[in-house]
Amino acid sequence: MERKIIHIDMDAFFASVEQRDHPELRGKAIAVGHDGPRGVVATASYEARRFGVHSAQAITTAKRLCPHLIIVSGDYARYKQVSAEMHAIFHEYTDLIEPISLDEAFLDVTESKTGQALATDIAREIKEKIRARLHLTASAGVSYCKFLAKIASDMHKPDGLTVIHPTRAEAFIAELRVEKFWGVGPRTAEALHNLGIFTGADLRAQSLHYLTERFGKMGAVLYNFARGIDHRPVEPTHERKSVGCEQTFEHDLTFEQQFDEALKALTNELLRRLQRTRFLGVTLTLKVKYADFQQITRSVTLTTPVSDEAQIIAVARQLLTEPGITAQPIRLMGLSVSNPIHDNGDDTADTWTQLEFQFLPWE
Repeated sequence: MERKIIHIDMDAFFASVEQRDHPELRGKAIAVGHDGPRGVVATASYEARRFGVHSAQAITTAKRLCPHLIIVSGDYARYKQVSAEMHAIFHEYTDLIEPISLDEAFLDVTESKTGQALATDIAREIKEKIRARLHLTASAGVSYCKFLAKIASDMHKPDGLTVIHPTRAEAFIAELRVEKFWGVGPRTAEALHNLGIFTGADLRAQSLHYLTERFGKMGAVLYNFARGIDHRPVEPTHERKSVGCEQTFEHDLTFEQQFDEALKALTNELLRRLQRTRFLGVTLTLKVKYADFQQITRSVTLTTPVSDEAQIIAVARQLLTEPGITAQPIRLMGLSVSNPIHDNGDDTADTWTQLEFQFLPWE
């Protein structure tokens, strides 16, 4: 039986929730993020995007592009609640739901609860319910695999619905730019371009050996994607691999006292997240980014789970003095715990933790 996969992606989710809940923001150019010298845009409204504002962009750049931009600090708890309401709609059709982030998910509706034969009809109904119940819009992509469903959902945003039928997949992929392939970032795209590979057709012309020799495991993924092959299941649960937090400082740290204060704040936040997610891991990793953007990480594996404030601070201080750690001003510092000793039973928090970082007052 051909699989029926839907990818739902909320349109400018955080910004749209803010505009929904605050009428004075409707129709305005807004960006959700921390309004500071090193703040980053989490989401921009479509009004702001017309000026070139986009996610992961520095707030200072966004303001320069759009002088009348309104910065909203964001409300993570509210976004999480809306996301839960969105998932409640999904569960009316299937329990095979794989959350990617707060605002997007894959659904396997091959055997839907409603018995509907067409995934397109289900996607359309989900979009209508999101609009009616949440007063928000979503874009949907429908296909037989996750790779194509994801691409389809991005094609006609906002409020789009795109179907890539199995009989159209080969021709569609042949014309697809390699930059659109899932997992292809700027560096991989540049490497592909340097090899004369610009489209799915170019990629399909390469042998498996040629691609794996140059891109390793990613080469095999690209080889399959170019042929419309993606057997990855929609997985409702994910094993958490790590828990962490990081802080980008308003001003570079230059003194030992500042390092200690930053470590203590990071440690307290890390412990809060470890307790909330009931995560037990034995490897502590320190991440440091200097003022010149050079970045290093150092890790140590302990004999017992990382769970004590004094223990974390002591180990982190030790890592800060290891060879290769210089006395340069520090722009960013992070701590994480990995190498879990058992499943913590929390299936969704790992997806959401990284998003929460953006709304900490000290980031």
